[in-house]
Amino acid sequence: MFSVYSALCLSVALSLCMPQSSCFSEDTAPGITASGDIIIGGMFPIHSNVDKSNICHLTHANCPCVRLNPRGLATALVMISAIEFMNRSPPLADVNITLGYWIHDTCSDVSTALRAAADFNRHTQSNFSTFSSPVVAVIGASYSEMSIAVARQLTLTAMPQISYSSSAVILSDKNRFPTFMRTIPNDKHQTAAMVELLNMHKWNWVGIITNDGDYGRSALDYFVAQASERGICVAFRCILPASPDHQDMQSAIKQAAKTIFRSPKVQAIVSFSAPFHMKHLYQQLQKVKQREGEGSMRRVWVASDSWSSSSSVLGNFTLHDIGHVVGFTFKSEPLSSLFEYLKGLQELGLKATDKNPFLQEFYGQLNKSHHFKPPELVSKAVEIIRNNSAPDMTLSIEMAVSALAHAVASICRNRDCNSAATLQPWQVLSALKKQKFQLWGKSYSFDSSGDINLGYDVTMWQSSQGTVHVHNVVAEYDTSSKSFVHINQTHPKLLQNLKHIISRCSNSCVPGEFKKTAEGQHTCCYECINCTENHYSNRTDMDQCLACQKTEWSEEGSSSCSPKTLLFFSWRDVFAIVLLTFSAVGLLLVLLVSVLFLRHRATPVVKASVGPLSQVILYALVVSFISTTLFVGRPNNLQCKVRHLLFGISFTLCVSCILVKTLKILLAFQFNPALQQLLHRLYKPYVIISVCVGIQMVVCITWVTLKGPTKDTVMGPETILEHCNEGSHWGFGFMLGYIALLALVCFVCAFKGRKLPQQYNEAKFITFSMLLYLISWILFIPVYIKTDSQYRPAVEMVVILISNYGVVACHFLPKCYIIIFRKEQNTTNAFRKNLYAYACKPTKAESVSNSSASEQQTCSQLSSVTSVAVSCTAVRPTITASLKHASFPEARCRSISI
Repeated sequence: MFSVYSALCLSVALSLCMPQSSCFSEDTAPGITASGDIIIGGMFPIHSNVDKSNICHLTHANCPCVRLNPRGLATALVMISAIEFMNRSPPLADVNITLGYWIHDTCSDVSTALRAAADFNRHTQSNFSTFSSPVVAVIGASYSEMSIAVARQLTLTAMPQISYSSSAVILSDKNRFPTFMRTIPNDKHQTAAMVELLNMHKWNWVGIITNDGDYGRSALDYFVAQASERGICVAFRCILPASPDHQDMQSAIKQAAKTIFRSPKVQAIVSFSAPFHMKHLYQQLQKVKQREGEGSMRRVWVASDSWSSSSSVLGNFTLHDIGHVVGFTFKSEPLSSLFEYLKGLQELGLKATDKNPFLQEFYGQLNKSHHFKPPELVSKAVEIIRNNSAPDMTLSIEMAVSALAHAVASICRNRDCNSAATLQPWQVLSALKKQKFQLWGKSYSFDSSGDINLGYDVTMWQSSQGTVHVHNVVAEYDTSSKSFVHINQTHPKLLQNLKHIISRCSNSCVPGEFKKTAEGQHTCCYECINCTENHYSNRTDMDQCLACQKTEWSEEGSSSCSPKTLLFFSWRDVFAIVLLTFSAVGLLLVLLVSVLFLRHRATPVVKASVGPLSQVILYALVVSFISTTLFVGRPNNLQCKVRHLLFGISFTLCVSCILVKTLKILLAFQFNPALQQLLHRLYKPYVIISVCVGIQMVVCITWVTLKGPTKDTVMGPETILEHCNEGSHWGFGFMLGYIALLALVCFVCAFKGRKLPQQYNEAKFITFSMLLYLISWILFIPVYIKTDSQYRPAVEMVVILISNYGVVACHFLPKCYIIIFRKEQNTTNAFRKNLYAYACKPTKAESVSNSSASEQQTCSQLSSVTSVAVSCTAVRPTITASLKHASFPEARCRSISI
């Protein structure tokens, strides 16, 4: 067979010598002819090859064709039946025009096809010696290699060419092939459909069998490009010689068979080869299997339109031997003019061979092998032709004839086409591009590329009772949406058989893994690696793991991310419940004490505790207890600021009031006149409280304004911690340090007055409460630093509760005990006796034995003359007056000032 380059050169040579026809023998190639007003040429591969042993191909003569192909003969008969049908149809009948035909046998050979094209060119409007009418269009050729060569030849005379099966993409280029048209889509759509089929079944490790012709090379290039875009890898590609008589054919077939057997993981093989290629390949696979003694030739064979309807490729094999065949065919219709034609052919008997030398040859070969009687011979021949007629090819040829008939009719409506040389090929070409045509009730038209794109039928071969059915349509492929539509549910088992087939280089990486490809390997050959922590893959065969969001996490090998556990000091935490219980109890206790003190505000115990200040302390403790609730729950910026402000200011108020009480006690029982006078001048209770609290407010406001506490989120590997960040540690330290300073002053002052009378002896309790406060907050610092941030609020709550309970327990509970259980001590007389006992107590410089009787009398008189009620505000004038009236030396009876 000529290469494409040789074919093109021959095409030019034929065009140069065409007018004189000296390049050819005087006899034209045999063909099937029928007269008509307008002649349509036809080119069909009625034979499979030419006899290359003959020297005719070297002398430019018509070489004899060999191996008659029933499938090619059937396609030629489809054209004849379609023309006879259209001659009876309204478009041609209305204009009184009939179509004739001149059908050439290309013998599946490019050079023979070029000679046929030269014959058609010689019988145009300027030279039509064979017929009384010109050839205005050609239907064919079958193979893309032939159509490419012939199209260049026919372009010289602007003769329209309509192919019924040449699908090479290059033929859609109207700049290079302006007169070429076809009734099928180009291979770019077919390869896209194949890729979609492979992708749908997740077959990403496939092999390719093709030939080295224009059709095979073009289909291979487009398939590889489209497959790569979808992540499908080509494990191997076997390119076979296009000609069956090529000297390297057998070696190429053997190598292809070995490659298939050495690739057991490749279970899906795409083939763009011719039927004879596949037939020889299956035979060779069987030989390799027998020689190897193991392995299987069963595969999923994805067949292109070139052999998807050719059951002859099986030879003596069955589908059980080769596996599954999924084919792509052009669209077909159940109606056809061929059936009526074959019926008439059978009625004519042997007479039908008079004008059809190919049919005569077919009958002769059939009779030679079986020796049928004439009726049986005709019946058998018609049966074989019917079985070899492909529905998709039949519709394509009928569409081509219908398009030409409508184009001719549209031209002849306005002119007389019955006389010779009135219709030119370029006029028919122009009408084809513009004219829509009808066939079997549907409307069709050529697109801008000269194609009719109806999509594809997806077929699956099925064996039933020893017969292989190749036209089982299981789905349709829509080229516009690039998807399979109208999946045929009448063959569910056929589709389900494909679901269990795996054609992959590596097993799919399950969710939670990603593909890792070694350098230099196919992307489809990889190992599956678990996703690292905080990464995931939620689909199979992901190239990389996705990172979890900041609020999510995942373990190694995870297919999804889980929300991180949100951590904060929750209301449901057991520790929080315990602390809140203590806060509630403390709050209730403070309120009860406040009510008790208000009810007994006129008693000496309450008055001695400086009643108004005690209420202020209690209210400050109420706020402090309430502030502890703000340390629980999911924090926010306002909560973080308010909780420290409430505690800082409320407890500062509490300690300031305690400081005032401490100073008052020292002032009352201070016997140093100079110091007592100084304390009297400095002692301004509410001014002291206001100044102390004011300073703390300035500290807190400055801290909150400049760099105060805010909500902070800490992302852990599996957790999200929400807590309050103190902001400026200096501000937080100043607030606590200031309270500690006040507490330290209270502690020092209270320690000085620790030996005061029993009823006035609050100094001991103040000392203890302040000491408890200082110790707890000193311990708070290291514990707070070492504690996990989630429970730092709990540490603060504990220290605040200790401080609050320390004040309540030391300042109020002893007095509550006296008020409730020791009422006899909560009287004026009891306080009077206690004061005088303390006032008359000997100093360390004196002994009891040296006390004079007069001094004892003084004390007894002092006890008798003091009759007024003693209170925190009235003790001092009463005692001082009594002492003065009794004229007792102050050296013996202590001066008490309050």
